[in-house]
Amino acid sequence: MQSDPFITDFTPEIGVAVEIAAGLRRLTAPNASAMTFRGTNTYLLGEVDIAVIDPGPDHPAHLQAILGAVGAARKISHVFVTHSHVDHSPLARQLADMADAPVLALGDSWTGRSALMKRLSETAQLGGGEGVDADFKPDICLHEGEVISAREWSLGAITTPGHFSNHLCFDWIEAHALFSGDHVMSWATTLVSPPDGDLTAFMNSLEKLQKRTADQRYFPGHGAPLEDPHHMLAHQHAHRKSRESQILAALEDGAATPLALTGRIYTEIPEALIPMAARNVFAHLIDLVERNMARPLGPLSPEASFHLSGKTP
Repeated sequence: MQSDPFITDFTPEIGVAVEIAAGLRRLTAPNASAMTFRGTNTYLLGEVDIAVIDPGPDHPAHLQAILGAVGAARKISHVFVTHSHVDHSPLARQLADMADAPVLALGDSWTGRSALMKRLSETAQLGGGEGVDADFKPDICLHEGEVISAREWSLGAITTPGHFSNHLCFDWIEAHALFSGDHVMSWATTLVSPPDGDLTAFMNSLEKLQKRTADQRYFPGHGAPLEDPHHMLAHQHAHRKSRESQILAALEDGAATPLALTGRIYTEIPEALIPMAARNVFAHLIDLVERNMARPLGPLSPEASFHLSGKTP
């Protein structure tokens, strides 16, 4: 695996718009947590017709910070949303209504969810996750490769399901840069938590971005910009493949539940993080089942025991 590419010394001034590239400013919301790092990054692209990318959580102070940064002399022309977790999308409708601007995204919070994940959401008590904005509904549903342009910028839609089923990255065409949402961040690997997250889709999306060799810089939903995004893509891909190998090796010792496998694999993490690690193992097991490499004993669920395909449990 390549050297650690993470940037953890990111300390933004919350609620203050900072220019981070020509024509681009970043506002970090006051919602720091173990899941959101320093807070959600809201991006303001352009100086005349401003695109707001990921308005952020339903927080009055953050709404006022966005409006203050835009100012009375400029106009919000579009509100883009990478995905509808509650730390990214809830302000979209209120901001769009105030600006008389459309909300653009792939679709509502259930768009892109696979038949398997739909079934799991209905039959398995999964819990967890990062919180779904169930009321989210864009005015304009974007499609792969669709380009939205204003006088100063053009943004192309790139479908990247995995962290969330309706996840999009946005290609800032003029800058050879990507607004990567939570699919690729700079401070940590990305959480994939079923049924919102789908590891099979996530790996496909990672490989899709790896083929986009012209992208020079990523602006993530949390943390600092990535100046070498392909290093992070390679690291994330290798990290997931390494975890898969650990799970397969652990299953060689016999059938086990996700929680039991977590205890075998994650031997040096705090006990409080074990439940989240178990969700990560379960995501991998679902992917292995989809690829006919593992099988559950009974219905697919976080409580099921899994065994290697072709091996007596």
